[in-house]
Amino acid sequence: MIEQGNMALLTDLYEYTMANGFYQDMKEQRGSFDMFFRKLPDNGRFVVLAGVETALKEMQNFHFEQEDLDYLKGLGLFSQEFLNYLRDFKFKCKVYSVPEGTPVFPREPVVTVEGPLLQAQLFETLLLNVINHQTLIATKARRIVAASKGRAVMEFGARRAQGPASAVYGARAAVIGGCTSTSNLLAGQKFGIPVAGTMAHSWIEAFDNELAAFEAWAKIYPQNCSLLVDTYDVLESGVPHAIKVFDQLATKGYQKFGIRIDSGDITQLSTQARKMLDNAGYPKATITASNALDEHIIQSLVSEGAAIDNFGVGENLITSASSPVLSGVYKLGAVQKDDGIWYPKVKVSASLGKLTLPGRKQIYRLYDPRTGSPFADLVSLRDEKIAENITEMKVLSADPEATKRYRTLRNIQAVELQKEALNEQGQLLTGDPSVFEIQKYSKKKLAELPASKKRLLYPDEYPVFITKDLYEQQQELIEDNRIE
Repeated sequence: MIEQGNMALLTDLYEYTMANGFYQDMKEQRGSFDMFFRKLPDNGRFVVLAGVETALKEMQNFHFEQEDLDYLKGLGLFSQEFLNYLRDFKFKCKVYSVPEGTPVFPREPVVTVEGPLLQAQLFETLLLNVINHQTLIATKARRIVAASKGRAVMEFGARRAQGPASAVYGARAAVIGGCTSTSNLLAGQKFGIPVAGTMAHSWIEAFDNELAAFEAWAKIYPQNCSLLVDTYDVLESGVPHAIKVFDQLATKGYQKFGIRIDSGDITQLSTQARKMLDNAGYPKATITASNALDEHIIQSLVSEGAAIDNFGVGENLITSASSPVLSGVYKLGAVQKDDGIWYPKVKVSASLGKLTLPGRKQIYRLYDPRTGSPFADLVSLRDEKIAENITEMKVLSADPEATKRYRTLRNIQAVELQKEALNEQGQLLTGDPSVFEIQKYSKKKLAELPASKKRLLYPDEYPVFITKDLYEQQQELIEDNRIE
């Protein structure tokens, strides 16, 4: 993370009180925990999974400093034997994950942690904190980038993010979601993201007049001169003065120019500015728009024919302002006792929507071989044998509230999604991809989805099914826990 020290205590108290209890009574037992999403942001059908690599590296680095142990001891809640265990902590879990950047859907286990109960429990809050946040921002970025219709989107949100870590890791997630660059230098340094930006209005206001400010800027940055033109009047002052400066630079052989509009009627101002730049002989000069943009404003600007080449998006992206919470959860699916057998576990709630899927599980993406497109996902028990080519299979909706649960699938292809990502020795098995490698993968997987599933408004449903064996195991556990 950003220089904040060890993350072992970035958790809720009850994780440690439970771990202490597990150490006393179930030291040798193992658990299998699944992370999955329930309600999705912005009424979408999927999220872009992000933050996995960050979370895995934090798990690799999980350890306890003496000051951590002293603090825990001072709470008076933990046995000395448990504190000694933490002092000598050795990672002994396996982590399975869907690859970062994959579009994923509700109720399917995207990350699974298997290991000693007390260890797997300790990772809950850390995993949810990292993956919920980055997945939320990557998903928002995907929507904004989709609305831009191929125009570059720059992440400009550091000053509106909820703290330094949110700014830096939000920028990482925004790139996974499709952004091309960030204004955040620390994010650029940490993740190899191109940095972008021009000037603030204060630069122009500091000079005696706008033209003098532009000329001073052009003298310092002649090779890529981009000027903010809305400090006083875009069309009467800003663009004419910018053209004068471009003329001066052009005589010296410079050719890369641009303007940014940060206020006003951007459609009208950009189309008029485009005509002025073209008439002055600068058809390649770029026009960037900023100012509290989101996917809906950008979609409107594009549909109205605004002459925008790039969008700079800040607060509505970095905070996912329209839908700022992602409800990823981390639930126990199975316990392995001393006999080596895995026993499935289920959470039964008064709210049917909170019913969990028991057991150790796997996810499959189901493709129609006629179109090559996925049309649904399937969650099975991990030890079920799901053929790569399925001739016929009866399945049920994973949504316990669905009115039509049963379906028969015929002639489909099934592709496993979860892979081992971190082994018991703490070795990363994902290849440690760069943020742009993850972005490339994500774009490929997004392109596979039918357009109807990706609409910003009223997207078509993408079903998630469960196998008959998984359903029967769930129902058996519900019956076992029924109170007469």
